[in-house]
Amino acid sequence: MGRKATPGKDFLAGGFGGVCCVVAGHPLDTIKVRLQTMPKPQPGQSPLYKGTLDCFMQTLRKEGFFGLYKGMAAPVAGVAPMFAICFLGFGIGKKLQQKHPHDDLTYPQLFKAGMLAGVFTTVIMTPGERIKCLLQIQADSKVKKYKGPVDCAKQLYKEGGIRSVYKGTGATLLRDVPASGMYFMIYEYLKYTLTPEGHSRNELSVGRTLFAGASHGHHENIREVFKHMMKEEGFFALYRGATPVLLRAFPANAACFMGYEVAMKFLDWVVPPKD
Repeated sequence: MGRKATPGKDFLAGGFGGVCCVVAGHPLDTIKVRLQTMPKPQPGQSPLYKGTLDCFMQTLRKEGFFGLYKGMAAPVAGVAPMFAICFLGFGIGKKLQQKHPHDDLTYPQLFKAGMLAGVFTTVIMTPGERIKCLLQIQADSKVKKYKGPVDCAKQLYKEGGIRSVYKGTGATLLRDVPASGMYFMIYEYLKYTLTPEGHSRNELSVGRTLFAGASHGHHENIREVFKHMMKEEGFFALYRGATPVLLRAFPANAACFMGYEVAMKFLDWVVPPKD
């Protein structure tokens, strides 16, 4: 018997999953940024960091363990609501397709529910992506039109209203909606595959849940690394910062879904689902 779709709980559990994702992945994200932004060494000099492990060890020696978590407040503030809305969309997508509260959904139905999650996420991601791109473009310009993200958002709205802020929505939907559908469908498939015979998917062990959540997050990270490096530094810089990004994918995705499942079980305990 499937779990009853409860969008409200999905929203709260998804937000907690997003926080877990950031906490698990931020140390390697810090290392990635430091590797990508370290100054180019002068002829005959060694680079500031020899690689991922060296950057990790230097950070620990100089700044202690919490040095790996510098700047974490901003991604937590942004990622938690994004994941909350993403899982809310998934919950609503499931609920819309269930004729009875505990119906099991087919994989095409899970794919469609995941696509709705992608639509929900786009509402947050599109303005953020547009502002990020505009600020990245002006980074190499002598004239600075925008003072920062908030100023950029204000100027975009002043120039063209909400349509200017959401310019590029179509492209973002084409990219993220099918990807989100695959993301959730594969996770549910892995949960089903890893569940021992005679047991419910809701009883999946911690280890198996972590594996299911982690196993399908790599292709997106590889694509993002490739796109960023080719744009910024060309082919021969492809691997600077790639290692921590790829290493981050496994624990971050695992922590996200583990946090989601733990939060859902807690919420079901606090507010038992009605038949």
